[in-house]
Amino acid sequence: MKPTWSEPAQAEPFAGRTALITGGTRGIGKALAIALACRGANVTIAAKTEKPDPRLPGTLASALAEIEAACGRRSALAMRTDVRDEEGVIRAIEATVSRFGGLDMVVHNAGAIHLAPTTETPLKRFDLLMSVNLRAFYALIYHALIPLTKGTNPHILAFAPPLPAEPALLAPHVAYSISKFGISIGVLGFAEELRSRSIAVNGLWPCTFIDTTAIRNLLGGAPAASRSRSPEIVVDAALALLAAPSREMSGGLWTDEQVLQRFGVSDFTQYSTCPVTNLLPDLFLTRKGTTGR
Repeated sequence: MKPTWSEPAQAEPFAGRTALITGGTRGIGKALAIALACRGANVTIAAKTEKPDPRLPGTLASALAEIEAACGRRSALAMRTDVRDEEGVIRAIEATVSRFGGLDMVVHNAGAIHLAPTTETPLKRFDLLMSVNLRAFYALIYHALIPLTKGTNPHILAFAPPLPAEPALLAPHVAYSISKFGISIGVLGFAEELRSRSIAVNGLWPCTFIDTTAIRNLLGGAPAASRSRSPEIVVDAALALLAAPSREMSGGLWTDEQVLQRFGVSDFTQYSTCPVTNLLPDLFLTRKGTTGR
């Protein structure tokens, strides 16, 4: 059974609210942008891809066109943004507030992936991971705090794995692990710091591989994609978190399954075409972390 907030007709939690999503030209970010816009939200996509690339389909223009085609309304803004550039982050936030009159949700979806041992991770690559994953998360919060404080049911959502992780799961790619678990620590700290302002801060992470361009290009290609769930499971979990009262649901490092189970969804077969026993668990989770049927 689909959760009620996942139906486009259920616009009340999102109608009139404004979201800024980093990296929303493809994959989970684009799917979430479409889902929010179709439920009445204003959406800014802050990403840097302007020119088509056959290896990484999706540009700011194509994402904007897909949102408008899916929702039949022009409530989206595309901002060319390199999240490593502080001024670019500021421009994206200011343009969002100017266009839509405020800011209620910030989703840090942009991410850099480099799954390699330390000997194959020079400092230049380490700096890229930290800048795109961790530093951009901090920059978004730092510069979005004032408009979020004035927002309606304000939420910050980042894609960050649960703590703690087994050391054996961190060892193959320590630099990448640091960049992602740094966000996880930030989620816990910011949630406490911003609780008095009624700004919710949560982390979300998939239990299994998700069929995205990153999976198909970097993590096993079509065979891995065939053992993955659709982005829809993460989108439905994100919608649940963003719809929840910010005073009541903050400071969690959730998996997609945990969020959906909390809101009454226990059958996850709708999100994949293969048996649960054949699904690939996420890199930071063991098989026992996957509980869906």
